[in-house]
Amino acid sequence: MTNFIPIFPLGIVVYPGEHLNLHIFEPRYKQLVSECIQENKPFGIPAVIDKKVNEYGTLVEISRVEKVYETGELDIRTKGLKVFRILEIIREVPEKLYAGAVVNYPDNQERSNTRLQKQVLEAVRELHQILQVSKSFPQSDDVLRSYDLAHHAGLSLQEEYEILHLFQELQRLEYLKRHLLKVIPVMTEMERLKDRVKLNGHFKNLSVDNF
Repeated sequence: MTNFIPIFPLGIVVYPGEHLNLHIFEPRYKQLVSECIQENKPFGIPAVIDKKVNEYGTLVEISRVEKVYETGELDIRTKGLKVFRILEIIREVPEKLYAGAVVNYPDNQERSNTRLQKQVLEAVRELHQILQVSKSFPQSDDVLRSYDLAHHAGLSLQEEYEILHLFQELQRLEYLKRHLLKVIPVMTEMERLKDRVKLNGHFKNLSVDNF
């Protein structure tokens, strides 16, 4: 399917199923959001990386309007629906302040692997333990997908974007697994170094055995 959608480029990656809260203050996006509310239609959030609007993004729906300010600014809650690919950006839309895009929607294979998913989830929790970060997921472990875990795996923005345009769940889980296997030993060593730095200057109770 190919269609035209209004777009709201942001310097983040949004995934299908993700809940995102936005404060809308620019006139063009106030117009965009107001129209989407009135017409009950979604809009697209393409990822902006290094000041460039990238090819892929996520279609989102407005799930709730939290607050409308006297200035016309809004606080809204949105939810990611599906990944789109931009075929053409329409920078000037007649009678609109915002831009739009002609997009299509790549086929996304959701088939998972229970063992692989469990390995990735355990690695994410190990990383959080190393970093002394406490995070919980609203879903039960067995239904968590790569999209639910990606923002919690210590990925860069570019790496999060790479996940966005992998269209098989198994590929996305493998990507996360490789990343975590690489980053966990590095973070473990950094924590050891921090402990050694903390010891410097303190009285130490040391001995050398068999000397």
